[in-house]
Amino acid sequence: MITYREIDSSYFDEYDKIPMLVNVKSILKLEKIENGFGGILLKETPTEEYIKDLGEYEEVTKYAEEFDITNWVFFMAFDNEFPIGAVTVVSETKNVHLLDGRDDISVLWDIRVDDRYKQQGVGTKLFTMAVEWSKSKGLKQMKIECQNNNVQACKFYHKQGAVLGKIDEYAYYEDIEDRDEVQLIWYLDL
Repeated sequence: MITYREIDSSYFDEYDKIPMLVNVKSILKLEKIENGFGGILLKETPTEEYIKDLGEYEEVTKYAEEFDITNWVFFMAFDNEFPIGAVTVVSETKNVHLLDGRDDISVLWDIRVDDRYKQQGVGTKLFTMAVEWSKSKGLKQMKIECQNNNVQACKFYHKQGAVLGKIDEYAYYEDIEDRDEVQLIWYLDL
């Protein structure tokens, strides 16, 4: 039986054990019309298949070393007591550039579902919990960062009603491994 609950730091080690793997089979390629002056088209394009481990970038056990997590919330999904999914939502935190200095938004910082439990509504339930928590805090929007090589996540956010608001093809330019990735920022009005 799958259950969901808000968790505290005593669960962080378990949270980090949930895989955050993206099976990349296609990307959303930018096609700039008239060098972008005529618009930008995102076109799903097949690519050589590979696995991207986003868990190497996100370790919940280390968040408190860098940030004040007082205004953060963590939810997890369990199959009996086995952790199968999790989500982190951030609000009102200094030094979190994704908040843009605003106190009326939250950021969906991390969402992950074990591959064996995908397509079973776990991600949707966790996303809904994140939205409901944000609404309960009186926030107006949720902001979500994604990359153009995570097509499934982009489709998921779109299905949840989020709108693509920003495209930054140079967001990861300093990181040689991720230099070719394009940052996509989604917004969900609450």
